[in-house]
Amino acid sequence: MSGGVDSSITALLLRDAGWDVVGVTMRIPAVEGCTPRRPCCGAEAAFVCRQLGLPHYFIDVEHLFRNQVIEPFRQEYQEGRTPSPCVDCNTILKFGAVWNTLLKELGTRHLATGHYARVIRNGGGVHLARGVDRLRDQSYFLYGIKSDRLPYLHLPLGHYEKPLVRQIAAQYGLAVATKPDSMELCFAGESDYRNLFKQVAPEAGPIYDLNGVQLGEHRGIHHYTIGQRRGLGIASRFPLYVLRISARDNALVVGPREMAETRLVQVEDLNMLMPDLMEEGRYLWGRIRSNAKLTQCVVNRREGQCAVLFAEPVFAPAPGQRLVLYDEAENLVAGGTIRPFHTEPSQKEGGGA
Repeated sequence: MSGGVDSSITALLLRDAGWDVVGVTMRIPAVEGCTPRRPCCGAEAAFVCRQLGLPHYFIDVEHLFRNQVIEPFRQEYQEGRTPSPCVDCNTILKFGAVWNTLLKELGTRHLATGHYARVIRNGGGVHLARGVDRLRDQSYFLYGIKSDRLPYLHLPLGHYEKPLVRQIAAQYGLAVATKPDSMELCFAGESDYRNLFKQVAPEAGPIYDLNGVQLGEHRGIHHYTIGQRRGLGIASRFPLYVLRISARDNALVVGPREMAETRLVQVEDLNMLMPDLMEEGRYLWGRIRSNAKLTQCVVNRREGQCAVLFAEPVFAPAPGQRLVLYDEAENLVAGGTIRPFHTEPSQKEGGGA
């Protein structure tokens, strides 16, 4: 429980359904400290549990969170990749280390969260699916859970839309009914992620076009991601987008939007929840960002490598971000980390990325 309205109503719904509910909050580091929007990690969760008559515990994961989420996040940006810290937090901590600890210390095998996704239980097994509220569907961030834990996962809000969740909270008189949604990284104090690099001396470097001609200078590669247009500081007759980021040369390559589009997306570290559907030539639906539309694609698996070929070009699949695949019933099939899809250009005029 984070102390927000979603996890609070999850606890309430499960309590009223007859479950023996225990609230657990991860104590994580807040880089920017406490703020009015985030007064203290878990304090509101404890108050909600008291109001609902539920026991509440903190579990200290500050060390793990720094080493497994924050530091890899920083490292990824400094290597020219675009991380997915919420996926890592869910996969490594919530559905990994924390769940293991709860099983060991409390003897509970079941875990519930306030994510907007559904766990579908039927004669064909247990599947993870998109939430009913399409605007808030969070299944993208949950693909890393191991399939053997799905039978014990509970996501009651997957069948609700957010306005109804707030209405229920108001009916029960919960103070969190009107609490604003978290929009930024929890460990950045709800502020810009670049604040995490305040102690990193920015190392300026060249910005090249596709021919290796230098057009300008960037402010440090951790300020940029594939597909970014703003903040380049380059005068051009047409919009320029970041196409490649080379940590080796501390350089960016920019070009027109169409050069950032591709139909082929390669992935690594694949987690398959429905492995029978990940066969060569299978048609699925994929998204390369949490808010991207689902686009039809075909699976391409050869010699231990996995890629998908989209029916239409997708814009700027950033290495480090995640590709998540669904079947036609919107069950989550698999997900993995996106790999670079292009090669480096030839160098000209003494430079090149």
